[in-house]
Amino acid sequence: MTDFIITHIQAQTLTGLFCLIGVFFYIGLITIGGGQVAITIMQQVLVDQFKLLSIDKFFNMVAISESTPGPIGINIATYIGTELYGVFGGFFTTLGEVLPSLVTIIIIAKFFGKFSEKAGVKAAFSTLRPAVSGVIAVAAGRVIILALVVIAPSFSAHDFSTWNSSVMIPLPNALFYLASLYIMLKTKIHPVFVVLAGAVFGMIFC
Repeated sequence: MTDFIITHIQAQTLTGLFCLIGVFFYIGLITIGGGQVAITIMQQVLVDQFKLLSIDKFFNMVAISESTPGPIGINIATYIGTELYGVFGGFFTTLGEVLPSLVTIIIIAKFFGKFSEKAGVKAAFSTLRPAVSGVIAVAAGRVIILALVVIAPSFSAHDFSTWNSSVMIPLPNALFYLASLYIMLKTKIHPVFVVLAGAVFGMIFC
C-alpha cells in the first residue's frame, strides 16, 4: 500500500491527489498537542514512511511555515499540496488536514462541558499533558540538531573516531541560537522579528 501511494503521488496522478489528501487527513487525525507535535508526526509520515520529502527539505518547509501566519500543520499541507498539484491540490490537502480537527472540536464543544468534571476525564488529561510535552520535546530536539549541527558524510554513529572530525557546530549558528534564546526569554520582542533576523543573519554570515 505504501509503495502504491508513493508511486501515484510522485506521478502526480488524480489517485495520488486523493492519497495525499488521505495522508494529511491521517496526520490531522492523530496530531494531538498542536503544531510542534505535528512536526514530529509529519516527519515520520512524510519523510520516514512515504519518503515524499528529504529531511533537509522538510525542515526548510518547517522554517517557512513557522515564518508565515497560521498553524504549521496547515501551512505545510498547503505548501506540499500546491507544490505537487497546484492551488487546487493545496486547497484539498489543507481541507484534509483540518477536517479531523474541525469535526472533533465541534463534538468536544457540544459534549465536553457535561463530562469535564468526571474523574476519568480529569485523569486522562493529567497524563495527556506530559505525553504531549514529550512529543513536543522530541520535535524541538530534532529541529535544534538540524539547525545547529553539521554532519559530514563520513560520520558513523558506531565509529567513535568519526565523531570529532565529522560532527561540527558552526559558530554563527550557535551564536545566533543563543542570542535568540536570550531575546525570547528576556525581552518582549515579537518572535516574527527574531525569525526575520535569522533569515538576514543567515544570508550575511552563513
